[in-house]
Amino acid sequence: MGTRRTWQAAALLAVLLNEPDRGALIDATQGHGLVAAPSLPWEVGNALVAGVRRRRTSPAALLEAWTSYREVPVRLAEIVVERGLEIAAQFHVCAYDAYVLEAARAARLPLLTLDRGLARVARRLGLKLMEVQP
Repeated sequence: MGTRRTWQAAALLAVLLNEPDRGALIDATQGHGLVAAPSLPWEVGNALVAGVRRRRTSPAALLEAWTSYREVPVRLAEIVVERGLEIAAQFHVCAYDAYVLEAARAARLPLLTLDRGLARVARRLGLKLMEVQP
């Protein structure tokens, strides 16, 4: 694999659920090793269940997306949770987002995110971002 990238659950979900940014995200990650915060499986599972609760997807589609998720070669980074919590408190973001930021910071990798707010905090932390062109 080429260089590595950290990425956020929302970007992965866009791929799994065939959202409009899917093609651009696949292109942007092709040939790169992917790294994510250790909370990724729980974030993905939570988002998939929320889609069923909101009637945006079916239970069968949830399980299909989860099966697809398990086939994505993503390495879960080790992070210091306390550092993630400090980021969450300092920038008023949720813990999941702070863990993503801490994973990118600790691994010294660019962050791939579709979330503008998260990108803004990443810049304030001095993290590199990987831009995706839809």
